Amino acid sequence: MDKNGLSATAFTDTKPHYNILDGFRGVAALTVVCFHIFEAFATSHVDQRINHGYLAVDFFFILSGFVVGYAYDDRWDTMTIKDFIKRRFIRLHPMVVIGALIGAAMFYFQGCATWDVSNVSPSRLVIATLINMLLIPATPDFEIRGVGEMYPLNGPSWSLFFEYIGNILYAFYIRTLSTTALSLVVFLAGCGLAAFAIFGPLGDICVGFSLTEENMIGGSLRLLFSFPAGLLLSRVFRPGRVKGAFWIGSLAIVSVSAIPRIGGSDNLWLNGIYDTVCVVFIFPVLVYLGASGKAMDRVASRVCNFLGDISYPLYMVHYPFIYLYYAWVKNKNLTFEQSLPGAIALVMGSVLLAYVCLKLYDEPVRKFLTKRLLRLNQ
Repeated sequence: MDKNGLSATAFTDTKPHYNILDGFRGVAALTVVCFHIFEAFATSHVDQRINHGYLAVDFFFILSGFVVGYAYDDRWDTMTIKDFIKRRFIRLHPMVVIGALIGAAMFYFQGCATWDVSNVSPSRLVIATLINMLLIPATPDFEIRGVGEMYPLNGPSWSLFFEYIGNILYAFYIRTLSTTALSLVVFLAGCGLAAFAIFGPLGDICVGFSLTEENMIGGSLRLLFSFPAGLLLSRVFRPGRVKGAFWIGSLAIVSVSAIPRIGGSDNLWLNGIYDTVCVVFIFPVLVYLGASGKAMDRVASRVCNFLGDISYPLYMVHYPFIYLYYAWVKNKNLTFEQSLPGAIALVMGSVLLAYVCLKLYDEPVRKFLTKRLLRLNQ
């Protein structure tokens, strides 16, 4: 019990974490930041550097399903659906709110030819901030940046929209499925995801961030495969012993993300195959690897702890600075080499801000909400 009478289990809302998986999540979050930096220099998905960084979201969904299954599958005799949703809200939503507020505070400093922020009134910005804080997708009338994002103040919030859907589906339905039935769901969703990636119009699964038809279909398929796949893995998982799992898995995550576009613009289906292989085969193996890795040296243990701590805050606070960096690059017509000091500062500053938000905002708010919403005995 801490000094406020809250047990560690009540605050964390899960059993003890798999330390290496936490480290993997942090590595994946860093690849997302790097992927987004290079958006300022890409003309399409084809020439984007750190080309497959978007696949980190699918890895996050698989990790989430695995951790939720591990943490909650055996607790439903003593836990209600309402309690589960409260716990997930406490874990996820504080960073949604702070990400929207940071995005709003920086909005008028992000003007460039791609989006004109000067004609957005303060009242529209306030409305956009509120709906982002409530995780309500922005319709075209409320999409103040003008590039079609569901959350124009903090783009990555779109994956939290789907994360909430996954948690709600788990609470009301998926958790009740037998392992056989869950396997069938994973198989069918995997087939749907593969068909979208290979035969779809994009040749990739970098979708889900907009309310367009292809984004909603693709984003739903990404969730409907990856979250149940992680849950299924948590049910059938039998740990092995893998030495150096953190370093091996981290190198694999970076390598998978950095692979250049496959097939170019002429053979989109080849890249679709690559995306499918990564999500359906490689990522579950990486989760197994991370959950099986036990022995770690002191350096790796500390790195995993730090990366795990900042992973979610980093994901949720970095993108307002990506908008700012993008505008700076476009307004100054900079090459990547010319902007490199700014890119390095963005990465380092985002990591620092993530840590500050974790310690001064996220953890205190979660403790407060846990005490109030879960009505724990003191």
